[in-house]
Amino acid sequence: MTDPAPDEPVLYTEPGSTWWPLLWGPLFAGVGAGVEALSGPVHAVAWTIVGLALFVIFVVWVNARRKVYVVTLTPSTLRQGRELFPVARIAKVTDVGAATGAKVLGGGWSVPRKTTALPLRLDDNSVVLAWAYYDEDLAAVLTRLVEPEEDRPVE
Repeated sequence: MTDPAPDEPVLYTEPGSTWWPLLWGPLFAGVGAGVEALSGPVHAVAWTIVGLALFVIFVVWVNARRKVYVVTLTPSTLRQGRELFPVARIAKVTDVGAATGAKVLGGGWSVPRKTTALPLRLDDNSVVLAWAYYDEDLAAVLTRLVEPEEDRPVE
């Protein structure tokens, strides 16, 4: 499946990671230089190299997380990591039991760490596992999108 149309509204999104971890490397180098300053001369070049090296490592890490852990829902597609799934295939969101061995969207063997599985019944009566950090929010938006109002449970 190709990317959704750029003019489609985004109904729900989780970026996978924020960019603030990029500050960890320079902060660590700054603290290290500060501690070193308490005991004598500071090796500024070495701490600069350490700060830059850690910054580059975290750029790679954050960029990977933003690709692998992203969740984006538009009216036509649900993006789970690198997988785009058509919303039209989703038949039911509420009261769907998680079947053993159900396919996990996004391509992993299990839902990503720190996320919660959200079982979805498809149009062919199979079950797949979507996932999100805030699974109740994703479920609420998906329910409004795919289930007729008369089929929704009373809250």
